[in-house]
Amino acid sequence: MDQIRIGKFIAQMRKERSFTQRQLADILGISDKTVSKWECGNGLPEISLMLPLCETLQISVNELLSGQRLIDSEYKNKAEENMMDLMQEREESKKKIILSTIVIFLTLLSSTTLFVLSDVQGLETWLRILLIAIGLIVIVGGIGVAVVLDAAAGTFECSKCGKRFVPTTAAYIAGPHTITKRRLKCPHCGAVSYCRKRLTH
Repeated sequence: MDQIRIGKFIAQMRKERSFTQRQLADILGISDKTVSKWECGNGLPEISLMLPLCETLQISVNELLSGQRLIDSEYKNKAEENMMDLMQEREESKKKIILSTIVIFLTLLSSTTLFVLSDVQGLETWLRILLIAIGLIVIVGGIGVAVVLDAAAGTFECSKCGKRFVPTTAAYIAGPHTITKRRLKCPHCGAVSYCRKRLTH
């Protein structure tokens, strides 16, 4: 999905309706910064806003997601293409999250097994130390892989400016989190807040 093209199309349609960014934002009940973000290609409207936005700009959802006016002969093909793009992006993000969960489970299982084995009676000290060391390496490596997979699944949306971004691995690890949010610094506005996890870009 070409966010730059979609953003330019939103700006073009807004200007054709003689709306300022503030006026369009007021109609949709959002901030003008969010409209600016869309028009700069830094994110897409939330699904809940797509229909109201399209009605206001007098365009279809397919035209919005295509970033252009469509004639009847193009409409069906673009509709299917846009739907497939959205579904593919969400599916890829879900797969990364599932894989991350599996990695964590296998990491805990294998490291626990190693720690239990290290406590077996009659083992020499050097073997106990080796098993514990391998267990620790498995934990660190497994968590590292899970973090990279989870951080790359989708994006985080800044609660202050509304822009989406992919955090660095270090920022992701250091950020306190709930199930759906993580405390991160937005690279766009610099605000530190609890940013919501999104499965699409």
